[in-house]
Formats: sequence, structure tokens, C-alpha cells
Amino acid sequence: MKKKESLLEQTAAAAGISDSYLNAYGQPEIISDEVKQQLLSAMQFTLPNNKEGEPLPPVIVLQQNSTFSLPLSFEAQWQLALEQGELRQGKVAKGKPLKLPADLPCGYHQLTLIQGQQQWNCQVIVAPVRCYEPAPLHHHQKLWGTCVQMYTLRSDRNWGIGDFGDVQQLLKSIAKQGGAFVGLNPIHALYPANPEFCSPYSPSSRRWLNIIYIDINQVEDFQHSTKAQKWWQQAATQKKLAELRKVEWVDYTGVMSLKLAALKLAYQQFITRPERDKSQLEFNEFVAQGGDDLRYQAIFDALSVYLVQAGHSWQWYQWPIGYQDSQNKEVSQFAQDHASEVSFYLWLQWLAHQQLSECYRLSRKLKMSIGLYRDLAVGVAQESADAWKDRSLYCFSASVGAPPDILGPLGQNWALPPMRPHVMVERAYQPFIDLLRGNMTQCGALRIDHVMSLLRLWWIPQGESAKNGAYVHYPVDDLLAILALESQRHQCMVIGEDLGIVPKDIVSKLSTCGVYSYKILFFEQDEQNQLTPPENYLPQAMATATTHDMPTLKGYWQCGDLTLGKQLGLYPNPLALAKIYQERELTKQGILNSLHRYNCVPKSMRKTVKDMPMSPELNRGLLRYLALTESALVGIQLEDLLDMSEPVNVPGTYKEYPNWRRKLTDSLENMFADSSIRRLLNDLNSKRLLAASRKSKLK
Repeated sequence: MKKKESLLEQTAAAAGISDSYLNAYGQPEIISDEVKQQLLSAMQFTLPNNKEGEPLPPVIVLQQNSTFSLPLSFEAQWQLALEQGELRQGKVAKGKPLKLPADLPCGYHQLTLIQGQQQWNCQVIVAPVRCYEPAPLHHHQKLWGTCVQMYTLRSDRNWGIGDFGDVQQLLKSIAKQGGAFVGLNPIHALYPANPEFCSPYSPSSRRWLNIIYIDINQVEDFQHSTKAQKWWQQAATQKKLAELRKVEWVDYTGVMSLKLAALKLAYQQFITRPERDKSQLEFNEFVAQGGDDLRYQAIFDALSVYLVQAGHSWQWYQWPIGYQDSQNKEVSQFAQDHASEVSFYLWLQWLAHQQLSECYRLSRKLKMSIGLYRDLAVGVAQESADAWKDRSLYCFSASVGAPPDILGPLGQNWALPPMRPHVMVERAYQPFIDLLRGNMTQCGALRIDHVMSLLRLWWIPQGESAKNGAYVHYPVDDLLAILALESQRHQCMVIGEDLGIVPKDIVSKLSTCGVYSYKILFFEQDEQNQLTPPENYLPQAMATATTHDMPTLKGYWQCGDLTLGKQLGLYPNPLALAKIYQERELTKQGILNSLHRYNCVPKSMRKTVKDMPMSPELNRGLLRYLALTESALVGIQLEDLLDMSEPVNVPGTYKEYPNWRRKLTDSLENMFADSSIRRLLNDLNSKRLLAASRKSKLK
């Protein structure tokens, strides 16, 4: 019996499954043997055989100027083909280690070991120590910008959902006020066949873009198409457009239907262009560079729409069996028979990338220090094109989530299939490299949601509750090294969302690697509920008041999140809810004390929070406090500028609340024409300058 248990422990450890972890209260939790066995079966992991004749691992990851030595039991020659074209080589005597040169340049190199007629290959990745940081941050400037859920944007010209044209307008407004960046929610590809599956954190692909964000009126072929313009002028089109703009919640189905109708007319114009037309050449180059991954993304979108129209499910694992694997002949035949539809979805990706590129070019032209910053979701949905395209990379018998904590006593299940760590290694981390390259283009910063996933993810066996899971570890040092390499190559800084249960062994690694931390105002408090003093905030960080998973400033202050949670049945225990209300009042009092201490609110403002509603002065005081912090970056939510109370997402709900649909209460045009908002942003500028010039503790 003990031998079996020993083998299980040994196999689980080799697979990266943890024996235990510290819960939200700092107490150890032991992972059961049953959970370990379930996860080993799910990831299809067995102990590797140490076969003779396989002396090299699939990949070696080194930091620049470091040494590397690999024991060998035989005499051999080696060749190292550097990415830059140089070839280095040498010999290894029998019983001596293989030593690589210590002066290797950063990059992706190919190592070949030769013994007689036998050869073994290995990728050698050499990376810098730290991620890229913009020059102003090296000079200790304090920058600010706005963080926006793109779909929430209202404007006088969009089609009922925020789009890349709105982002351009927002960039101009924020740059004019002195802001350094506009942060976007994940803009990953979603599901044209099912627009209502709209969570940006459950995407179809993390490499490609959400086509619903295309600004139709900027599409040249829409402008030049006689048929498209005739359709555009129709009373029915304009009526539908007005309805989509007016509604309080984004009508994803209505928006997608209207946009696809317009884009199909524009595409018919595009394909009439001459073969050597500039746009045709650029499109063909984009498709060539996208390779098979882009081609299968377009096939997936075309196929899913086709099957849904034929009465099938939108979920690929419920499709006819021949279509469930991207490599099946039926899929290839579909792509051949429906080449025009596939090309249409390739064209939509090209349009989206063009418009995103234009947004980033505009931010550079406006001399914004960072410009756009993008958000990388922690994974993809099981229904995703990424999972369909690469079934061996993902584990479908488990899902990713979070263990129980104070705010979520039952834990969380995000319904995202995890990537298999050992498959990533076998592929020399190419899936991770491709993911970074797909998201570090056309932006000055990348926010990585749940950055602890580089170290570990909470895996939940299929059919189990979120509390019956375990942490599975990933090769964090290798992943951070690759992150630094791609960050430097793209000149894209990295912000890691490190909220929740953060293990100590990742904190120093992230800091050393140059990954910026993520600090939430309401979480930065001491045991007496006083806010962390501004001068004590971590400099290598981005500070913000709230996130997409949290209430707005007004919602938090007036306990709207607790009231809504009670209505939605998220707090079935009245006593527990009463305690949360009590703790909220204590927290608010500590916040108010801190605002008075640092002169962020008028001296005439009352000193107690009992029955104290949110007010413009209080809202401004909270944002002023944030702007005073030592953190290099400060992100402001547009909802807080508009004094909004409703959240954009309520964690733990699916159909109970219309997540990812709530729009802003006013248009971009009106928002930045409002003198009070402009004054507030000017105030933030002055406080950021004060924070940058701080040489001693604030008085």
C-alpha cells in the first residue's frame, strides 16, 4: 500500500501537483490523494522514462551572461546556430559536461548534439533579466491613464458598442488632459456564431481579435461600396442603429447582425480590387504571416456560423463528429467548399488588426508615454477556437479557478481548460511565445490577468466543486525569462494582476523580472483600516481604485455591491452578510480618515461616514489620494469619472446579472466636454507631479 502511495506522490510531484497550500487565512490545506489521481488522469501524465540516447531536453532557457552545463556520458560534437545567423561549435570529451558559451546573445538559438550518425536537437532561449520599461519610468515620472471596458463606450457615431474609432477618440481626449495611456479590457476573439457568449475573459482565441470592435464607418470598402451605402441610407438601417445606441445594455446579437451585414457588403467591394492593389497585397501578407493558426481561426468562425444556421450547437464538442477535430478531412473539405466564407473571416481579422494598429500609431503620434495597454486573459473557454485548433495542448477533464477565500467561500470555477505544462515544455514553449507575440504588438503595455498563472493555477477536476482542487505548478523561471525577452523585443512593459492569494515565492520573481504589481485602493489598508500612506505604495506598480470584477467607487461606498449580491442570492447567510456590512463601514471610516489626513477632501467635510453618501467631493478625494501614491502608474476608471454605481461584472453570476453588457451613462463627446471632469483630470495631473517630486514624507 505504501509503495502505491509513494508512486502517486512521486508522479504528482513530477506533474507539478502541489501537496498542500496556504489558504486565505494563512492555514495549510492538504490535497487529497483522490484529487491528485483525478488530476493526473485529466492531464494524462505518467512518469517519463529516462531513455538512453536522449541526452538533450526539448528546451533550455538561460538568462543572459549565465553559464550552462549539461552532463554527458559519451563523446560528441555540438553546434549552436544563433538566431542572428552565427554558427558556434565545439567538442565534448567522454564523461565531460557540455558547456555552452556564457556570452550568448538574447534570442532563440538551435543546439545540435552529434555522435556519429545520431543527432539530437534542442532550442536554447537566452533572455534578459528584466522586462522593458519606458524611459519616463526610469526617470521616476508618475504617469496616469484611464482603464476602460471597450464595449461600454457610448459615442454619437458607434453602432451600439464601443469600437476602435471610439478608442481613437478616447486617446485624443486623454492625451489632451495629460494622460499617458488608455487601458483596454481583453480584446481577444469571441464567437460570431453566439454573440451572447460575451465575456472577454472566456475568449475563443487569445491570439486574434474581437471583430465586433471594427469601426465600420472607417472601412474603406464600406465607404466605396454603392450597395453598402444604399443599405446604410435605408430608414430600417438607421432605425436599428438608433435603437442599438440607445439601449442601456449592449445588444450583442443585434450589433453583430448589423455589423456583419455591413461587412459582407464591404467585402464584396474588396474582392473586386485588382490583384496587385495595395490593400490586396497587405491582406495577403497578413494572412501569410498569420499562418495556420489564423487560417484555422477563420475556418472555425465560418464553420461555427454555418453549423448554427443548420441547426447545430455553437459548441464545437457537440458538432457532427467529423468537424470536432480541426485536422479531420471533413474540416479541410469544408474550408475548400466554403473558401469565400473563410476568406471573409480572414479579412475581418485583417481589418481589426489594421484598426488596432492605427490606434497605437495615434497614441505614439500624441506622444503618450505608454499609449495603449492591452489585457491578456488567463485562458480560453472550452468552446474556443484555440481549444478546437490544438486539443493536445489543453486539458478538458479539468478547469481553472480559485480556491475558497474570504470573498468567495465556495471558491471559483472559471470554466477554462488549463494548458498542460509538460506539453508546453515538449514544444519548447512555442504556444506561450506565440501568445505573447500576438498580444504585445501594437501596445505599450500588457496587463496579464491572474499573473500567478505563470507559477501555478488552481485545477479543478471535472465534476468537482471549486474547493476540491489543487495547485498545478508551471515552469515559472522559464516563462518569466521568455516574458522578459518578448517584452524587450516589443518594447512593451508588463503589468501583472497579482490579487488574491499571492504566494511569497512569486512576489520577488515578478519584481526582479520587472513585472509591475497591481494595487487596488480598497485592498491597501492596515489592521486599523487606514489606507496605506501614498508614500509607502510600491513604486514598481500600477495603482487603481477598482477593477472590472469590483464595484465602482460609488457602488462600493454606498454598498451597492452588497445590496445587489443579496438580491442575487450570493449571500445566503444573513449573519455573514451583516458582518460584511459592518466591516465595510469600518473600512470606509478608515478611508475617510486617510483622505482628511492627506488633505484630499475639504476640511469642512464631515469626519464620520455614518449615513454619508457618495458625493463629487468624496469621489474626487479618492482619486486625488490615488494620484498621490508612489506607484509609477495610476489607472482611472471612466465609470468613476461619471459617478456610476452599477458594476460591469458580478463574479459568481452567469445569468443572474447581465455581465459584460452595462454601458457608460454618457457619451465620450459629452464626458470630455464636461468642465468638472476636465478639472478633475487636471487635478490628477498636478497630484501625479507632486508624487514625482516627493523627496520626503508628505506632511
